[in-house]
Amino acid sequence: MRVPVLTIDGPSGAGKGTVSRAVAKLLGWHYLDSGSIYRSLAVAVLKSGLDLSDIAAICRVAEAMSLEFDCGEELVVKLDGSDITSQLGTETTGNTASIIAAYPQVRAVLLQKQKDFQRLPGLVADGRDMGSVVFQDAKIKVYLTASAEERALRRYKQLIEKGIDANLPQITREIEERDCRDQQRAAAPLTVPEGAHYIDSSCLTIQQVIDQVVNLVD
Repeated sequence: MRVPVLTIDGPSGAGKGTVSRAVAKLLGWHYLDSGSIYRSLAVAVLKSGLDLSDIAAICRVAEAMSLEFDCGEELVVKLDGSDITSQLGTETTGNTASIIAAYPQVRAVLLQKQKDFQRLPGLVADGRDMGSVVFQDAKIKVYLTASAEERALRRYKQLIEKGIDANLPQITREIEERDCRDQQRAAAPLTVPEGAHYIDSSCLTIQQVIDQVVNLVD
């Protein structure tokens, strides 16, 4: 039986995770946060102290790591049995994930792990190449974005609420640099998947975006 897949692609900070988890919960479908897979690998690589140019060693870490996802009110990610959720959102982890995700060899290792999430009754897949690469045949595709300034402001507020010092101009610059790197990389660059519904969340509430996506499935 064919398993339905809804992909939600877009740049960092556009609200993909919040929207995807909410939609998956409403539909009763499984959930895949591909960004957490790459960020989890980044955490493992940083813990190992590997040189980020040592592609072979990074691939070995990717093959060996064991991941668990618990999608409740908040996503909980376990790496080899240890909760690493709090480490996934740091700028260091994000930048490292962006760098290693540009390597075709690394993407190849993690590709099958992502495909294995496709199970009945359905899957909501959140990432930057879900509709363009991993699940090209998905029937419903969404590209969710927002301006770099709005995404930086959201990230700034999140950090401040957690009591973490943050610099808004620096966050904006890092987001713009990451966007540029993701769009220009040779392996699975960030792009609008063919046939995707384009949603700009800059001036929308999370609930408005969720409603739009659920209506697409209906």
